[in-house]
Amino acid sequence: MTFDPPESARDDQGRWQKGRSGNPQGRPKGTRHHATVLAEQMLDQEAEGVVRRLLDMALEGDATALRLVVERLVPPRRERPVVIDLPAIGRTSEAVLAMAKVVAAVAEGEMTPAEGSEMGKLLTAHLRALEMGELAERIAALEQRLDRQGGRG
Repeated sequence: MTFDPPESARDDQGRWQKGRSGNPQGRPKGTRHHATVLAEQMLDQEAEGVVRRLLDMALEGDATALRLVVERLVPPRRERPVVIDLPAIGRTSEAVLAMAKVVAAVAEGEMTPAEGSEMGKLLTAHLRALEMGELAERIAALEQRLDRQGGRG
């Protein structure tokens, strides 16, 4: 299918007018530039040799080649396990002690500030759960006391 643009799409010298497309439907979806396709075909044919040469250069001490190999073979580390000795946290007072240990670990450089922040979020969520549990227990105890005194009804 060919597209014959109206003459008004071109200026007096036959060039496309600014803002007027010579192909209003655009390139079909999924179509790739011919240079990209050609480059990929060439690389596919020579990939094994290129990788072998890159590895050889890296082993010979070429820092750029080494960086390329490592970047491709070893993904960047997003997170790492954080090892910190925290007390058992069964009460709110123990959560405060655990948070103090996290802050100390960040201050001493044993943990990054981002890791400390994430650990703090975990401890805060746990603290809220403990507080809710303690409140539920206190409410239940008050309700029992009122029932014994005959004050509810």
